[in-house]
Amino acid sequence: MPDYIPGFANHISTEAIPGALPIGRNSPQRPAFGLYAEQLSGTAFTAPRHENRRSWLYRLRPTAEHPAYTPYRGAPRLAPGTTAAPLAPNRLRWDPIVDAAPGTDLIDGMTTMLANRDPADLEGVALHLYAADRDMTDRVFMNADGEMLFVPQQGRLDLLTELGRIEIAPGQIALIPRGVRFRALLPDGAARGYVCENHGALFRLPDLGPIGANGLANPRDFETPVAWFEDRGEPVEVIQKFMGSLWTTTLDHSPLDVVAWHGNLAPWRYDLSRFNTINTVSFDHPDPSIFTVLTSPSDVPGRANADFVVFPPRWMVAEDTFRPPWFHRNVMSEAMGLITGAYDAKAEGFQPGGLSLHNLMAGHGPDLASWQGASAADLKPHKIDGTMAFMLESCWPYKPTTFALEHSQLDYDAVWSDFPKAKLP
Repeated sequence: MPDYIPGFANHISTEAIPGALPIGRNSPQRPAFGLYAEQLSGTAFTAPRHENRRSWLYRLRPTAEHPAYTPYRGAPRLAPGTTAAPLAPNRLRWDPIVDAAPGTDLIDGMTTMLANRDPADLEGVALHLYAADRDMTDRVFMNADGEMLFVPQQGRLDLLTELGRIEIAPGQIALIPRGVRFRALLPDGAARGYVCENHGALFRLPDLGPIGANGLANPRDFETPVAWFEDRGEPVEVIQKFMGSLWTTTLDHSPLDVVAWHGNLAPWRYDLSRFNTINTVSFDHPDPSIFTVLTSPSDVPGRANADFVVFPPRWMVAEDTFRPPWFHRNVMSEAMGLITGAYDAKAEGFQPGGLSLHNLMAGHGPDLASWQGASAADLKPHKIDGTMAFMLESCWPYKPTTFALEHSQLDYDAVWSDFPKAKLP
């Protein structure tokens, strides 16, 4: 079982072999055991201290040692590019993707559904689905375009990274920083879920403002793995995502060979059941921003490049209030997935493993059945239980890929049909 160190973006020192980590300096003339010192920077060197993320790695071989990359011909639905046709302002929804074809690993089993901005702009996000039934045994993946937030929906993932091992199950999330190499094992033999890819400012915990010092996601509940490494002298394929395309090269060794590291740029995992939900105890449904786990700010204060938001089990006690999310139009664009259970604003049609998109200013809200039920409900204290949905909200409108447009539900608009007209006196 992997070991973890608690805390979000802490400065950590960890070594898999005692004495491998230098003390009092980052790049000694001769690192212990002949290791190579290498800095991994997730922000610009001159970023303010409170935002600067970097780690020093001490590894068996330098990352610079690799042959030239060539185009990768696998993963036919990963990062294929969005449609060039004008995008209609329609609301879209998708059923869960089918299970993986036999012999598909995590990378070849990824499907890009939504994206905005060009990764070269260092802004925007993409949302992928994955379905796999085979371990990544002799190859690793690296994303130079952004950090990757894994959201399992079925089956566990064992993520073996340069900076340690992370195990996650549905109900947990894990983040792999930009540029960190990893491979994925499937302890349950198959897995499917979501990947939120962030090209912009690194995810961080949101400010709490009037909430105060406590609540939402608590820093101590995030777990960073301790140092772990592979010493394998056999061919390993490295697949890299760079500027939206996939590239491959082959090493004669495993690049997961970091024996020790220190810094505050590292993978982590988080159990969504530990999210301390804030909700109303009087009237009205609060804005969904109170459910924000992570945020990636844009250059405009208060307008996020991306917010990762969850809708977990919680008590509903508001008086004289329509309790599900209200009808609304939003300058932010909302992509939503469902991990388990049902979403309280959609009675039918939105399944675990599915996806929906409401781009900026698209009118949306509860479907007819949910509106009818909530309008007639006896407003006693009620606990929404057995559910976990998430939203990847962005200030940039999403464009679906061609695959996504071809596989969306044909009748999604119908969930808002046949609402009765209000009766005026």
